[in-house]
Amino acid sequence: MSVNWKSSPLIALIALVGVTAVWGYTFLAVQNAIARMPVMEFLAWRFSIASIVMIALRPACLRNLTRLELLRGVGLGTVLGLGYIAQTYGLLYASAAISGFITGMFVVFTPVMSGIILRRKTNRNTWLVVALATVGLALLSLNGWSVGIGELLTLVCAVFFAIHIVGLGEWSSLYDPYGFSLIQIATVAVISLIAAAPDGISLPPDAGVWLVVGITAVLATAVAFLVQTWAQSLVSATRAAVVMTMEPVFAGIFAVVMGGNQLTLRTLGGAACILAAMLIINLKSTLISTPPQR
Repeated sequence: MSVNWKSSPLIALIALVGVTAVWGYTFLAVQNAIARMPVMEFLAWRFSIASIVMIALRPACLRNLTRLELLRGVGLGTVLGLGYIAQTYGLLYASAAISGFITGMFVVFTPVMSGIILRRKTNRNTWLVVALATVGLALLSLNGWSVGIGELLTLVCAVFFAIHIVGLGEWSSLYDPYGFSLIQIATVAVISLIAAAPDGISLPPDAGVWLVVGITAVLATAVAFLVQTWAQSLVSATRAAVVMTMEPVFAGIFAVVMGGNQLTLRTLGGAACILAAMLIINLKSTLISTPPQR
């Protein structure tokens, strides 16, 4: 029996894992790039180029855009952009390890935000899976703990990302994934440009940074968010959030393979917890209720 990949939740989940692999791969590259140029300028170039590429590939994708779709896309893009800004400024004051763990708390906040915003009950089994994934994130990323402005800003980032996942899960099935993704990415580009403008926006300083900007703009932004928007039209927001906790797993793998970091028992334990959470949430699909189609 042939499978229509466009409407297959399984293929959507596999595609989401691929997205997290791309995000994990770009960790080291972005870290090197933002050491050579201001972070907000990097984000401005990344999201602006991603928007231009998407428009160039499908210039008519917004032809049938409705006012409600535009408002929802701008709203989600604004939430996403605020998340990136909070995360970026948080990194000025918090270590990358602490920031990575707190950002990954979106997997915890997603069912919470779903309950608050959509008034949907979150069952005990969902919380158990979320807790398992959170333990995995802690094992992978957490080294010590202190509470300061950086940690608080990154916590705000995690909340924004969770709200974005919930909103995307609710609305993505109603619109063309390409156009809806473009609206969000373009909104983040505008927000990033506004945030970077006071200090001036300069070109990336060298070919290496240009290469990173290109990779993150096309693969980690345009393609990744298109896949995420399409995938979340087929799977629940909580399931998508748990699957996307694979990002630190891939970041750890690439750090070992490409960055020369050592693979520890703690790293293996964190990866095992996250993989177990993914396996449970997919085998026990009835534990997570899928948002109703409208």
